[in-house]
Amino acid sequence: MQPRRFDAIVVGTGQAGPALAQALAAAGRSVAVIERGAFGGTCVNNGCTPTKAMVASAYAAHMARRAADYGVEIAGEVRVDMRKVKARKDAIVGKSTQGVEKWMRSTQGVTVIQGHARFTGPHAIAVGDAALEAELVFLDVGGRSARPSDAQAGGVPYLTSETVMDVDFLPEHLLVVGGSYVGLEFGQMFRRFGSRVTIVEMGPRLIAREDEDVSQAVREILEAEGIDIRTHAKCIGLERKGDRASMSLDCSEGAPRLEGTHVLWAAGRKPNTDDLGLDRAAIATDARGNITVGEDLQTNVRGVYAPGDCNGRGAFTHTSYNDFEIVAANLLDGEHRKVSDRITAYALYTDPPLGRAGMTEADVRRSGRRALIGKIAMEDVSRAFEKGETDGFMKILVDADTKQILGASFLGTSGDEAIHCVLDLMYAKAPYTVFQRAVHIHPTVCEFI
Repeated sequence: MQPRRFDAIVVGTGQAGPALAQALAAAGRSVAVIERGAFGGTCVNNGCTPTKAMVASAYAAHMARRAADYGVEIAGEVRVDMRKVKARKDAIVGKSTQGVEKWMRSTQGVTVIQGHARFTGPHAIAVGDAALEAELVFLDVGGRSARPSDAQAGGVPYLTSETVMDVDFLPEHLLVVGGSYVGLEFGQMFRRFGSRVTIVEMGPRLIAREDEDVSQAVREILEAEGIDIRTHAKCIGLERKGDRASMSLDCSEGAPRLEGTHVLWAAGRKPNTDDLGLDRAAIATDARGNITVGEDLQTNVRGVYAPGDCNGRGAFTHTSYNDFEIVAANLLDGEHRKVSDRITAYALYTDPPLGRAGMTEADVRRSGRRALIGKIAMEDVSRAFEKGETDGFMKILVDADTKQILGASFLGTSGDEAIHCVLDLMYAKAPYTVFQRAVHIHPTVCEFI
């Protein structure tokens, strides 16, 4: 069969792929877009969009239970209808997914092909019986939840960050394996829906990449809502016990066994690179299966790029989209942008959220540089006090010599928004005094930075 020739092939429709396809098509290139499942990638289908929709429902339930604190009376018990929560989430996701698909199918110069793509050569891809070739190939294939081994699972059904959002009932007792970002968001969410929740983390503390004061504050916030947290506890395996799940633990303290009705496995993610035929194209990967890329997102094979979660260089929606911006600017506009130009930034969407930018305090101390540190409790921030949401703190780190901001951790109401004030100043490479001397609106969280 004669292969069908294109100028570019885009595999996957996450945050980088569709935008790349549009940009290339606008530049007069013929583009094939291959998608094996739902359009939109992780963010739209089982990441940001659905989880934040469910977080919003959980927040509404939480605030309804706190209504009396604000002088508002609600008669009777606050109850959550999980079928309606799921229906709301599905409607939001459906609109987003359909929007991406319509965008791709209606873009002039773009041919949409549905099916699973596998390399047959460095610039040759098969989709079912169809053969495609292009000088430029972009792998926007994303990632998925890591699973326990068969021995660990022990035949016990378990939920992942994808399948837990199909739940239209309230688990009586949810056991969450993994005390990092995904596990904490879902743990708090289901606790607010009304489930009993136990979070099991093998490390000494939650969200280990954060500073210890952040980890401790998040733990206290979750425990205050009635979530049980076990650290220094590794899940060895699961087994059925009637209609319940029994989890055996390797732990230094506490009971070596837990029982619950449902298990959420939230112990990491892995890239979708194991069934692409990368070996046939001689495309290199690292020990975790991430596709190895350079500063320009190009793999070791010239003309083959890997933007998005599959490269392990960010694994966030915003970093994936920035990957598109870097690739498009370099290929189409003659620029020389690179991955290392961007500053680390992300959020943990517990309530209150954690906004992060740049280095942690531990990073700065390890660097040995002279630095300044400032910290304020959210209970001392007027807007937080007025809203009755005073958990957390804001912390900022500054280079003592250049006066430039090195990093910040904002755990508190609007922390995920306020962090952008710092992030923008960091990109401008301006001294912190610029922010300090500016006049900010009162009452806001940002004015206290």
